[in-house]
Amino acid sequence: MKIHREGYRIIPVSFFFLAVIDAIIYIALRDYLIFYFLIAGSLLLAGLIIFFFREPDRKTDVNDQHIIASADGEIVEILNVFEKEYFKDQRIQISIFMSVFNVHQNRAPVSGEIIYQHHKRGAYYPAFVKKSSEKNERCSSVIRMTDGNEIMVRQIAGTVAQRIVTYKKKGDSVKQGDEYGFIKFGSRVDLFLPATSEVNIELHQKTVGGQTVIAMLK
Repeated sequence: MKIHREGYRIIPVSFFFLAVIDAIIYIALRDYLIFYFLIAGSLLLAGLIIFFFREPDRKTDVNDQHIIASADGEIVEILNVFEKEYFKDQRIQISIFMSVFNVHQNRAPVSGEIIYQHHKRGAYYPAFVKKSSEKNERCSSVIRMTDGNEIMVRQIAGTVAQRIVTYKKKGDSVKQGDEYGFIKFGSRVDLFLPATSEVNIELHQKTVGGQTVIAMLK
């Protein structure tokens, strides 16, 4: 396991500010006991920050009939919806909520070419609520497979997560399981699948990005 590139700048800056705050409080109070508690708390927080930006080594078994989870987290929505941003037809929506304790890499659910991408600014409702899918800041990417099937992956910012990173752009090719983005500090990913897909998961089931098969194409 290694540290994700998004943590290269945040981790040193966080450690610097923690050290400065500890030093200021110690100088102001001159209390060794309080200082020891501060150090313990700072080390714990530093450990959590490193833990958040972890990047586990994972292998994806590529299968053109499978749609895999784009993120670690919990399934919070399985709905039949009318997707009005791009498809403008009926789709199966599967939503994965990521807490601050989950790995926050976003992975391609299928292989193909990104034919559409749109980033829209918005609100920052908690990512686990339904309206966050359409109200929050988000970035929607559509992947067209070689067989013509199209899958939308929508990265959604939450109350804490207010930074969406998308590495793959319109026109790029992606391989199933490849990293295509990252959302910082708690968030949500919605997938919009063909209406004929066979759902393979249940509500509140935990997912592993790049490995859990959430649906199968028919």
